Amino acid sequence: MSDQNSNGESMPDPEELRRIWEEMLSQGFDPEALAQVAGFDGTPESLQKLFSNIQGAFLLPTPPAEGSGVNWDAAATRAKDLAKVGSIVLEDSSRKQLTEALGIANLWLNEATGISEVLVEPKVLSRQLWVDDALPLFKVLAEPVADRMNRTLGEAIQSQLPEELSESLKGASEIMRSAGAMMFAMQLGQALGLLSKEALTGTEIGLPIYVEQRPAFILQNLEEFINSLELGPDRDQAYIYMVLRELAHTRLFKHSRWLREKVVAQIREYASGITFDTSRMQELSEDFDPQNPQELQAALESGAFLAERSPSQQLALNSIETNLALIEGWVDAVTSEAAKRLPKSEAVREAVRRRRATGGPAERTFQTLVGLELRPKRMREASALWQQLGVALGNDKRDELWDHPDLLPTAADIDQPDKYVARLKADLGIDDAMDQALKDLLGE
Repeated sequence: MSDQNSNGESMPDPEELRRIWEEMLSQGFDPEALAQVAGFDGTPESLQKLFSNIQGAFLLPTPPAEGSGVNWDAAATRAKDLAKVGSIVLEDSSRKQLTEALGIANLWLNEATGISEVLVEPKVLSRQLWVDDALPLFKVLAEPVADRMNRTLGEAIQSQLPEELSESLKGASEIMRSAGAMMFAMQLGQALGLLSKEALTGTEIGLPIYVEQRPAFILQNLEEFINSLELGPDRDQAYIYMVLRELAHTRLFKHSRWLREKVVAQIREYASGITFDTSRMQELSEDFDPQNPQELQAALESGAFLAERSPSQQLALNSIETNLALIEGWVDAVTSEAAKRLPKSEAVREAVRRRRATGGPAERTFQTLVGLELRPKRMREASALWQQLGVALGNDKRDELWDHPDLLPTAADIDQPDKYVARLKADLGIDDAMDQALKDLLGE
C-alpha cells in the first residue's frame, strides 16, 4: 500500500521502505537506481523526503548536533531488565552480619590510618538499585566515546555519497548515527546489567559511584562471593575484610576530594581522544542492513572499530593506570593492616586481588566499549610501596601524600620503591632525627 506525498509522488509503506534501504545500500547509493527503486523522480528534494520517511520507518531519532545521541533511558532499562534476573531478597541475618562487620571495621581502620571515617550511613543495594546509582558515573565515562563513534559512523557513510548529493542524502548518515547510538546504548545496558551481578560494593571499579562518598554494598553479590570462598564458620572474617575495603575506599575519596574528579577527568580526556578505524566502518556501512544489525553489534562488542592508540593516548592511559593502582594499592595495604587480627585475612586478600586482576565478562565488555581497562594492573607493586612507606614514615606521613596530587608517587616511584622511600625520608629529615634520638639514648 502506498500514499501520496505533497508532490503527488507515490510513497511506499514502511515495509517497502525497509526493502528500499537494503537495495540502496547494496547498490552503493547509486542515485539513479535509488530513484528507480523508490519511484521518485531522483531530484535532491524528493530523495531528501525519502530519507526522512526511511528514518521514520525505522523509528530512529536523529542524534542532536551536540552530544552522543545515546538513549540513556534505554540503556538503563536494558541494564535493569538483566539485573532483575536471578535477584533475590536476602534474609535479615545477612543485614545483621553486615551491620556487625561495619562496627568492627571502623574501629580497626582507625588504627591503620589517620584519615577520618565517613559518617554517612552505608547503603545496602539490590542489583537494580546499583544500576540506578551507577549509571550517572558510567554515562560520564562512556559519553565521549559514544559521541565520537556515532559521528564517525555517520561520516563513514556520508563519505560514500556523490558530492552533488551529499547534502540531500545526509539522512543516510543520520540513520547510521542513530543506529550506532542505539547499539551503543544497548551494549552499555548489557554491560551494566551484567556488572550488577558481579559488583560487590559501590567502589567496585576503583571509582566510587557516589559523588558525595558513602559506603555501599550489593548484599546478594557479597553473600555469593563470600560463599564461594568456602570459609565455613569463618565466613564472618570475609565480611569484615570486605567491609574494611569499602570503608577504606570511601575514607580515601572523602579525604582527597579532588581524587574522583581527577581520575574521571583523565578518563574522559583519554576517551575523547579515541580514534576509530574508518576503513572498517566504511566497509561495514556498505553492507549495513537495519533489519539485521548483528554485524554492527558484533563489531561494537569486539572493539573492532577502535583504532590503535597514539603515543599520546598511551601516555594518558599509563597515567590513568598509575592512579588506579595507587588507589587500589593504598586500600589493599591499609585493609591488610587493619585486618591483621583475622586469621583468614590473607586468604580473602588473595581472592580479592585475583578477582580485581582478572575482571569479569561485564568488565571486559565495558573495556571494548570505551577502549579502557578499569583494572589496576600494578596494584600489588603499589600496595608494597604503601606498606613500605607506612613502616618508614608512619601512617600519618604516608597518608599525607594524598593531600595533593603533586605529592603522589609516580610510576617510576612504584618501580623503584627503595629510592623513593629514601628520598622522602631525607626530605623529612627522618634519618637525622632517628640518629639524634639514638645518640641521646646512648648519651653521646
